[in-house]
Amino acid sequence: MIRSMTAFGTAQGTVGNWRVSWDLRAVNHRYLDVGLRLPDPLRGLELAVRNRIGESFKRGRVDCTLTWKPSAPEAGPTCIDTALVRGLLGALRNVEALEDRCWAGLSAIELLRWPGVMQESEPDLATLEPGLLAVLDRALAEARAFREREGAQIAALLDLRCADIQRAVGAVRERLPAILAGIRNKLRARLAELAAEPDAARLEQELVYLAQKMDVAEELDRLTAHTTEMRHILTQREPAGRRLDFLIQEMNREANTLASKSADLETTRAAVDIKVLIEQMREQVQNVE
Repeated sequence: MIRSMTAFGTAQGTVGNWRVSWDLRAVNHRYLDVGLRLPDPLRGLELAVRNRIGESFKRGRVDCTLTWKPSAPEAGPTCIDTALVRGLLGALRNVEALEDRCWAGLSAIELLRWPGVMQESEPDLATLEPGLLAVLDRALAEARAFREREGAQIAALLDLRCADIQRAVGAVRERLPAILAGIRNKLRARLAELAAEPDAARLEQELVYLAQKMDVAEELDRLTAHTTEMRHILTQREPAGRRLDFLIQEMNREANTLASKSADLETTRAAVDIKVLIEQMREQVQNVE
């Protein structure tokens, strides 16, 4: 079954001392275009994340965001910048020496509150990576399910449009003998108006020429073949967006030729109806992977 390029997936979990959340959003795009937003300490995950996404998406613009926070207020690993603390204490002693007096010293709490003294320690990426990717896999699974559900709806719509086109083609095909007879009658009537006695052989040659010029059987056959192939593709699991787009272009070309060759009003109407159906299909195919 075909898949849509529109997708949404999210998953949360606890990895080490961190509460993490992955969010995936995808829309249609000609190629696969991945945009990542990762916390700075986790930039080393980028290649692994891109590979994971590439296994699930072949086309589309995919925006992937990872957010994290300590699972408890005291859980975030921190460290003290001892060099900064020593520098602050040294600066205080220098001030006291300049004034030759003792100032009220900085308390431990005041030192810890000094900007830059308390810092988050760098996470151990090698330890966190398996857990982070496991949560990402759940978000990707949700996104895949979303795409398959929407793909099934698109496939159903395309199948209905194919059936409508095949019915229109069948109706025109049934009328081909009547169309040819109408051409013959119009030619005879025109000759009668001119009070001309047609040569039987010459008349037959003209009829053959007109029939060939206005013969739409080939266009009808191709429209039938293209819609049959499209309905077959809709049942396949591999990415089919580009093939469907190609078929849409070919079907539109045949519909245009059918309209240009039309010898009666009903065929013209059928060609217009087919073109409308093809345009409706084109809009849906733009979102197929």
